[in-house]
Amino acid sequence: MNLAQLPAPFYLSNSLLPDRTAPARSLATPPAHDARALERLFAACFRAAHATVLEGGGAEPLYVPSPDPTRAPHRIVYREDYFASALHEVAHWCIAGRARRALEDYGYWYEPDGRDAARQRAFERVEARPQALESIFAEACGFAFHPSADNLERGAAASAAFERALARERARLAARGLPPRARRFRDALASWRAGH
Repeated sequence: MNLAQLPAPFYLSNSLLPDRTAPARSLATPPAHDARALERLFAACFRAAHATVLEGGGAEPLYVPSPDPTRAPHRIVYREDYFASALHEVAHWCIAGRARRALEDYGYWYEPDGRDAARQRAFERVEARPQALESIFAEACGFAFHPSADNLERGAAASAAFERALARERARLAARGLPPRARRFRDALASWRAGH
């Protein structure tokens, strides 16, 4: 995707950013790894076709499907203004099928911080694919990826087994090709990076 060819409203106005008061910046000149610019890039890729927006400011990440996407878009909420959280939540969205995208948080369970070893292994099994895709997105835009065990209370870093699972998922995605939405976003991230 050549961002210079996007219609000006995609990157010059903040009309695509719900509940925002700060003026938007051009995608051609944002600070590196600015999550707000990532929101605009996501909107340029998916707002029209999928009635979905990416927005920061959440205390916790959450996917919120709209009861009527013709009136209000589906929302992918990422934590605070964290670029890594935005990439991760987009990865979940790119993997979720149509039925999952009709459910809050795609219908998945979330086991909070403090998981025991068995629950941590279960978490790592379901997180390998989204984090592998997140790592591909991070690579495309030149952002450092760090696997997340998401279990700080127990001091858990990503296990060697989890890191191997991520490598296997990356290899699978490379061999099979990315799902269409993931491919489109990865390509947009790479073009965005090249424009800097």
